[in-house]
Amino acid sequence: MSDQNAAPVPHFAVLDHAAMGPRQFAIWILASGGTLLDGFSIFSLGVAMPLLTSRFGLTPLVVGLIGAALVLGAAIGAAFGGPAADRFGRKPLLIIDMAILATGGVFSAFAENALAVLFGQFLIGVGIGIDFPVSASYVSETMPKRERSRMMVATIALQSVGMLVGAGVALTLLRLHGEAMDWRFIVGATGAGAFVFMLMRMWLPESPRWLLEHGHPESAARVITGLTKVPIEHPSEPPPSGDRGMAVLFSQPYRVRTALVSVPWFLMDIATYGIGLFTPVILAALHLGGKPKDPVAADFAAGLGSAAIDLFLLIGFLIGIWAVPRFGRLHMQIVGFLGMCVGMLVLLVAVLSGGQGSAHIALVFAGFVLFNLAMNAGPNATTFTMAPELFPTAVRASASGFAAASAKAGATLGIFVLPQVKAFAGVAGVLALMAIVSALGAAITFLLSRNIRDIPEGRGLEEVSQPRLAPGPHTAQPAG
Repeated sequence: MSDQNAAPVPHFAVLDHAAMGPRQFAIWILASGGTLLDGFSIFSLGVAMPLLTSRFGLTPLVVGLIGAALVLGAAIGAAFGGPAADRFGRKPLLIIDMAILATGGVFSAFAENALAVLFGQFLIGVGIGIDFPVSASYVSETMPKRERSRMMVATIALQSVGMLVGAGVALTLLRLHGEAMDWRFIVGATGAGAFVFMLMRMWLPESPRWLLEHGHPESAARVITGLTKVPIEHPSEPPPSGDRGMAVLFSQPYRVRTALVSVPWFLMDIATYGIGLFTPVILAALHLGGKPKDPVAADFAAGLGSAAIDLFLLIGFLIGIWAVPRFGRLHMQIVGFLGMCVGMLVLLVAVLSGGQGSAHIALVFAGFVLFNLAMNAGPNATTFTMAPELFPTAVRASASGFAAASAKAGATLGIFVLPQVKAFAGVAGVLALMAIVSALGAAITFLLSRNIRDIPEGRGLEEVSQPRLAPGPHTAQPAG
C-alpha cells in the first residue's frame, strides 16, 4: 500500500531530469524510424527514376507527378496524422503510419505501369507524412529536458542516414545485379523496412504527457517509472484541458508561432526535396563522370555522385546536433538559409561558366556540399524541432502536423515544378529559383521571429505552453 503522506511528484520533473539510458535510446530510434525511411525513400526513388523512365517511357510531366505523389501524400498524411495523434494517442499512429508505408512499398515494387508506381509512392508519402508530427511530438514528450533538443535534431538527422542507407542498397543492387528491373527491389526495400519498424513499435509505451492530458495519471506515472526507474507514489492529477483542434493554431496568441513553424518549412522543402530528389538528374545534366553506355551504368554513376554529396547531409546534421542547442533555433535557421542560398549561387556560377575538367567538378561539388551542410545544420533541423516546443500537449501534434503538411505542400510544388523549370530554363533556372527560395526563408524567419519575445531552448515543455508574445494588445491565451 502506498504512503498516503508522501509528497506528490512535481509535474514530469522526474522525466525531465532523468539521464539518457538504454531504454530511452531504444525508444528514440524506434520513434525516429519514419525520418530514416523518409530519406531512404527519397534517395531510392531518385536512383530508380531513370530506370522507371526507361521502362515505362515516362515524360517529364509524369516524372514530376511520381515525385510529387510522394510528398503530396506526405502533406495529406501530416495534416491528418497530427490531429489524430492529439485525439487518439501517439502510439497507435506510430504503428498505423508504418503499416501504410509498408503497403505503399509493396504496391510500388509490383507495379506494372506508371499509374501504379504513382499510387504506391503516394501511399509511402501518406505514411511518412503521418509519422513526421507524431514522431516529433513523441520524442519531445519522452526525452529528458537536458537532451531534448539534441535528440530531436538527431531524429531528423536520421533522414540523411536513410539517404546513405538507400544509396548503399541501391548502388549495391546496381553493381551486383545490374538489371533494368532493379528498380523493383530499390523501391520495395522501403516497404520492407517499414514492416520491421511496425512490428518493433508495438513495444513502445504511450506518451506520458498525452496520457496525463487525457485523464490517465496512473498510466502516465507507470510509463515515467518504466522510463526512469523512479517510483511515483502520487501521480499528478490531469491539468485543466486546454482548447484543442486546428482552430487554436490560428487564434491570436498562436498565429505568429504557427506562421513561424510553417512558412519557412514550406520554403525549405521546395528546395530540399526538389534538389534532393533530382540531384542525380542535375549531376547527369552537368555531364559529370562522362557518358556511360547503358541506362543502368548511367544510373549507377549519377547515384554514386549523389551519395558522395549526400554524405554532407549527415555531416551538416552532426553540426546541427551541436550548434542548435548552443546558438538557438532561430539563429541557426537564418544562417542555414543564407548558406543554402550561397550554395545554389556557387552552382549557378559553375553552370553559367560552362567550364569542364577538375576545376568545374570541384565548383559543382562545393556548391552542393555548402547547400547540404547549411541546410542540415540549420533549417532542416530547426523546422522539425521548433513546433513541439512552441505548443502545448493538447495541440502539439496538430501544430507539428500543420507545419509538416505546409512543408510537404512546398515539396510537392518544388518536385512537380522542377522538371518543368529545367525543361524551360535549364539547370541554371532551377538553381536560380532555389537561391531565391532560400533567401526568402531567411528573411521570413527573421521577420516573424521579431514578433516573438523568446524561443524556448531546452526548457520543460509545460513551461512553454503559454505563448510569450512581444508587447502589444492580445486576447486571452488558451490554457496549455
